[in-house]
Amino acid sequence: MQIVLVLHNLVRWAILLFGVWTLINAITGVINKRPYTVTDSRTNLFFMISCDIQLLLGLSLYFSLGWFERLKDLGANMKDPYSRFFTVEHMSFMLLAWILVHVGRTIVKKTVGDDKKHKKSLLFFGLVIILILAAMPWPFREAIARPWFRF
Repeated sequence: MQIVLVLHNLVRWAILLFGVWTLINAITGVINKRPYTVTDSRTNLFFMISCDIQLLLGLSLYFSLGWFERLKDLGANMKDPYSRFFTVEHMSFMLLAWILVHVGRTIVKKTVGDDKKHKKSLLFFGLVIILILAAMPWPFREAIARPWFRF
């Protein structure tokens, strides 16, 4: 499981890279009124794919490390910030982000008009990045801290 944990940590950086790239494309598209290009579409596709990979890695960790089993005693886990975060909060936020990245990509693909595509990209993928950043166990978050990189 250690290799899956290392991969889960590394893929988060790919998600942040593609997510920020997607947001920059959306912001510059809105501000500069530029056409929505294949590059824009591919960037948010890579963002979505990295989220898909992360979900698979995360689910394997969730079920193999016993977090799912902790749901049986949810009352006790809700009192402990560490258990609450990994049993409920992290999983809920990340699943919501995963759903929104898929919904957002579908809506953007079906939208007519470059300006509207950029605005919808900014809205959906901006929300996804906010959710992801809020649900990450950053090293500076005392009760749930994880290292920047795992090796």
